[in-house]
Amino acid sequence: MQHLIRTADFTKEEILSLFDDAKTFLDMQSRDILKGKIIVILFFENSTRTRSAFETAAKRLGAEIIALDVGTSSRSKGESVFDTVANINATKPDAIIIRHSECGLPGSLVDYVDCPIINAGDGKHAHPTQALLDLFTIMEHFNDDVEGKKVAIVGDVKSSRVAGSNKRLLPRFGMDVCFVAPDCFKAEDDEHKQYDNISEIIDDVDVVMSLRTQLERHNEIFFQSLNDYAKDYCITKDTFGDRNILLLHPGPVNRNVDISDEMLVDPRNKVLKQVTNGVAVRMAILKKLILNQ
Repeated sequence: MQHLIRTADFTKEEILSLFDDAKTFLDMQSRDILKGKIIVILFFENSTRTRSAFETAAKRLGAEIIALDVGTSSRSKGESVFDTVANINATKPDAIIIRHSECGLPGSLVDYVDCPIINAGDGKHAHPTQALLDLFTIMEHFNDDVEGKKVAIVGDVKSSRVAGSNKRLLPRFGMDVCFVAPDCFKAEDDEHKQYDNISEIIDDVDVVMSLRTQLERHNEIFFQSLNDYAKDYCITKDTFGDRNILLLHPGPVNRNVDISDEMLVDPRNKVLKQVTNGVAVRMAILKKLILNQ
C-alpha cells in the first residue's frame, strides 16, 4: 500500500503521471471516479486552503468526506492520536488525510491503518501536497521547461515545512533552490545557498516563493513589529521591477508583510492559481492512492 508522507514517496515518473491527471482535472468538473469511497480528514492544526482543497478534490471525484472535529473528539478525553487513528481505521475508510503539529507523526501512523495516509502537513517537517502543487504551477508556467531554473525561497525558512518539502522536490526536476532570510529565520542547511537580502540575487532568479512569517512557531520575539521585517523581506513592485519573475506563496499571505498589495494583483503573482492547481493535484493524488490500493 502506498502512502504520501513526503515527496520522496513518489518517483519522478509517478509525479509526472500525476500531473498528466491534474491537467485533465483543471476543468473542475465533477466525476464519479471515487464514487462510494470514504475519506476521513483529521486536522489537529487550523487550515483553510489545504483542508478546503482536499475536501473539494474529494467531492469533485465523487467521494464522501468525514471531517472530524478534533476539539470534540475523544482526543479531548485523553485518547492518544494512535488510538484515534486505529479506531478510525476500524471503520474501514479508503484514505485518511492528517495534519499535525508534531514532526513525523503522520509517517508513524502507517502501521496502524489499512488505507493510505496522506500527510497534509506535519510541524516544520513536510508538506508534500503543497510542494507538488508548487512544482505543477512552476512547470505549467514554463511549459515544462524547468531545467536550470533558479528558485529563491524568501522568509521564515526555519519554520517552513513548505520550504523543507520544496528544497527536496524541486532539485529532482533540475531546479536550483536558494534561501533568503534574516539570520533568525535561516535553517541549518549546508546544501543550499543562503542570502541575507533578495537584492543579492533578484537579477538571477526565475521564481520567488515568499513564505508566511510563522511567529506562532517561535519562542522568541525577533522583531519589534512585522513592519520591521517587511522593510527587508516584503515582495514589492520595487523588488521585482520589470523583471519577468514568477511569484508564489503557500498562503495565507500577510499583506504588506510577505507580499505588498500591489504585487498581489500583479500578473506575475500566481498565488490564486496555486489554489486552483492545488485542487487538481490533490484530485490526482487521491485517485492514485485510493484506486491503486
